[in-house]
Amino acid sequence: MNSRMIGRRSFLASGAALGALALGGGTTACAPSARVRRTAATAGGLPLTAVNRTGRYTSGSIFMYVVGVDPATGAQGHVTADGRFVPCASSDNGSDGYTDYAIPLSASGGPTVALPKMSGRVYFSVGDRLRFKVVTDGNGRPALQYPAGWVSTDPNYRILHDWIEFTLNDAGMFCNTTMVDMFSVPLAIRLAGARTQTTGTLVAGGRDRIFAALAGRAEFSRLVVGDRLRIIAPGHGIEAGLFPADYYDAYIDAVWSRYRQAPLTVRTDAGTYTGTVTGERLTFTGGTRTPASIARPSTRDVLFCDGALAAPNDGVTGPVAAILGAAFNRSTLLSDATQPVTDAARYYREPVTNHYARATHEAAADGAAYGFAFDDVAGHASYIQDTAPTSVTVTLTPF
Repeated sequence: MNSRMIGRRSFLASGAALGALALGGGTTACAPSARVRRTAATAGGLPLTAVNRTGRYTSGSIFMYVVGVDPATGAQGHVTADGRFVPCASSDNGSDGYTDYAIPLSASGGPTVALPKMSGRVYFSVGDRLRFKVVTDGNGRPALQYPAGWVSTDPNYRILHDWIEFTLNDAGMFCNTTMVDMFSVPLAIRLAGARTQTTGTLVAGGRDRIFAALAGRAEFSRLVVGDRLRIIAPGHGIEAGLFPADYYDAYIDAVWSRYRQAPLTVRTDAGTYTGTVTGERLTFTGGTRTPASIARPSTRDVLFCDGALAAPNDGVTGPVAAILGAAFNRSTLLSDATQPVTDAARYYREPVTNHYARATHEAAADGAAYGFAFDDVAGHASYIQDTAPTSVTVTLTPF
């Protein structure tokens, strides 16, 4: 498995599995081994610098958090300002019931933190500190609750915040911005190493453009929280009662009807497969190994790339399901009987499509975004990597 990013069940069309751990808004176990002590990991690592270019908020009002998993121990925790990884513990919770893992930004620039080898997220909050909470999981182990900006009862719901995802290991640095769960703070990543790469930068006025695009579309307008505090991804919108649970149903019916009559071709590095609908399942033939058949997905399955479209790490069904998930979100299955479609100009042309993802891509300076979990199919995700990294900079860009 190619170690890449955390929090994303992500597959390229080549079929390489890329996600390793899901960090959601709920409880994520620290899962330390029996030998793990309450000690900090050795400092040192990749220089990570935070830069405030918001043009609206002072650096003194911005807080950074580096949280995730130490691969050597399996413990989850946070990184301190001096670059030490510290496993989480219930004693981290203060009198208010929450931890204080914040690394404040300084007016003079920075901070720069020596990022240790780990997988995790770099969060930024504006105007207030985030409420992370250490709890105990069902096995009696420490577990860290992450912010869930799409849940109205979450203590961080009214706090302006966002994050990037990363994995740093012996193979290099693998990182991305993400809008899979929500969009709030425009973040850009600059990764230096064998070459210098950037992603996540929006066009001038890009944040306003995304908000305006969703506020002006009936089904999506209720996903906008407050006075442009954030936009909730439509899958989470279903859970919150803010988005129609049957939004994709007619499109799914049309796809199933079409491929009951004619074949669908799906090309992966593992082989080329031909699928037809038999009964209520899309069944494939071809290649040296046959993918599992795909049940008719629901709207929720499409938006979360889960359920009937879940992509197992098997190199066969996984790539096929990922490609189908991307095709549904991009609404290319009725126009193209061969998938994946690689030309972004052919995406989001149907009235029923993932307009949330469309808006994030249209506002991106490089056209790349993570608007849904399989947005890296055909290489359109805001993801960069380097096998010899020397530094990484995350910039809070103009609002």
